[in-house]
Amino acid sequence: MQFPRVSLDYALTMFATFAPATLAQVPQTASGDPRYGWLPVLLLLIIGIGFAIGNIVLSLIIGPSRTGPGKEATYESGMTPIGDTRKRFNVRFYVVAMIFLVFDVDIIFFYPLCSIFPQTAIANHRLAGLLLVDIIVFVLVLLVAYLYAWGKGVFRWD
Repeated sequence: MQFPRVSLDYALTMFATFAPATLAQVPQTASGDPRYGWLPVLLLLIIGIGFAIGNIVLSLIIGPSRTGPGKEATYESGMTPIGDTRKRFNVRFYVVAMIFLVFDVDIIFFYPLCSIFPQTAIANHRLAGLLLVDIIVFVLVLLVAYLYAWGKGVFRWD
């Protein structure tokens, strides 16, 4: 089976369609300088960092500064703590937490795929088919990992 040859013009057109915007394609601001487009991001960073530093400084200035044995004691939801803080937990808790994190992070990868799939399906059917196969393979890999963990008994609590 031979694959059809793709012309250079078609390849460049497809690359230009799905490539990130170059500086020439960036919308110009009112002043005409594209660097001012980053001004809101810079302003957000300054406000965020200023808010964090301001809260720390205000808590040091306004907050109470009295210390004592009652203030230094561990507080656990209104109950006095019982036992040692170095209690050992079963490894199954950590394994389940790691599996949750793996699946949770993998779901983040669905958002870009699902957000571009409808536009891609309308614009380019071949690329939409390839994207659909990519999503199906991704789900199958997750399913195999889940079945493997289930077979190893990770989800058994007895």
